[in-house]
Amino acid sequence: MRRRDLMAFLAAAAIGRPHAVVAQSTDRVRRIGMLLSQGMNDPEGQRRVAAFEQSLAELGWAKGRNIRIDYRFFAADTKLALAFARELVGLTPDVLVGQGTPGLAALQQATHAIPIVFVLVVDPVGQGFVASLAQPGGNVTGFTNYEFSMVGKWLEMLKEIAPRLARVALVFNPETAPFYPLFLHPLEAAGRSLAVEVTASPVRDDAEIERAIAALGREAGGGLVVLADVFTSMHREPIIELAARYRVPAVYPFRYFAAGGGLFSYGVDAADLYRRAASYVDRILKGAKPSELPVQAPTKFELVINLKTAKALGVTIPILLLGSADEVIE
Repeated sequence: MRRRDLMAFLAAAAIGRPHAVVAQSTDRVRRIGMLLSQGMNDPEGQRRVAAFEQSLAELGWAKGRNIRIDYRFFAADTKLALAFARELVGLTPDVLVGQGTPGLAALQQATHAIPIVFVLVVDPVGQGFVASLAQPGGNVTGFTNYEFSMVGKWLEMLKEIAPRLARVALVFNPETAPFYPLFLHPLEAAGRSLAVEVTASPVRDDAEIERAIAALGREAGGGLVVLADVFTSMHREPIIELAARYRVPAVYPFRYFAAGGGLFSYGVDAADLYRRAASYVDRILKGAKPSELPVQAPTKFELVINLKTAKALGVTIPILLLGSADEVIE
């Protein structure tokens, strides 16, 4: 090779080298850590994971090609949530995804540097997770799960289905749902307008769940409102079974309660929030900062009615309510 050609070759190599480095860094596998409140084998948790992964794939992120997702399921155990959060942070992911108040609290305690996208968190401003909805600040942003105006609607529909309704209990676990007053107060206000007595029923295990529901079933006119809470989701089977045993009409926050035998549910489409969370993960992986992404509210809600359960309880679903249902289970 002549000297002039050699110099030209070396110059071209020097120019091309930075581009090769950029290509390698761009093409590297990105890592996502997910902290979920369900158990590992919970069908609802798997449905949400599938929605998240499908949305990521539509955005060009495929497991085994350019992303790796590490999942941890803490099954409503707050101590386990913190241990798993620290474990995920130790894997140095590019972004973290946390479900519910316990999941987000654990991740935020574990890191203030890695971006966090939350899903299904109630009042993130009031709970101190973000500075504001429009400008979250810090390393956290995400998607809330409820409009508090829905609480009155829960009681109105329950009263339509059970006209003799005289008293209801709001069931929740105060450890996993410290935000419960945000639901209790508007529920009490709705109760006053509908002549329904509202009480709070904190529960921490299956025995306390049974005591609360049995108390409602001892007299006519009892009803149950189940709060959107990782604990009630994990214990949905005993709640649904006990409501049926003691013949207590109940309203639930998510579709899978009604699909599992609950009377009816009215709430957000949780899978849709996971699909939308994937869009924020995509933007963060492409360079956006959580502080630049506003916290978003749910946009899809669904009313699901279980007619088989209604018949077993001896209640009649009004025609107008049936007509407005997104799904009727027969």
